[in-house]
Amino acid sequence: TKTRRQPPYAVILHNDDKNSMEFVVGVLRKVFGYTVEKCVELMLEAHQKGKAAVWVGALEVAELKADQIRSCGADPHVTKGGHPLGVSVEPAA
Repeated sequence: TKTRRQPPYAVILHNDDKNSMEFVVGVLRKVFGYTVEKCVELMLEAHQKGKAAVWVGALEVAELKADQIRSCGADPHVTKGGHPLGVSVEPAA
């Protein structure tokens, strides 16, 4: 018998004009433990291209990471119209 690996899934961060760049970097550091430099790079990619794959792996872990990002809530420094970061889980390309 042959063991089949599950296909990888990506956690996709969507561009967000409501939350501050500092907040986005902080959430990425908290959820993934990335360096500040890597977080800034991912945040800028999402800002410039509309979205960025911030993590790739098993579906269950990808869903957990997406939920952790959402649970960070909105930037507390945004006075009105704040909302959690836009994030989705998609099959990795």
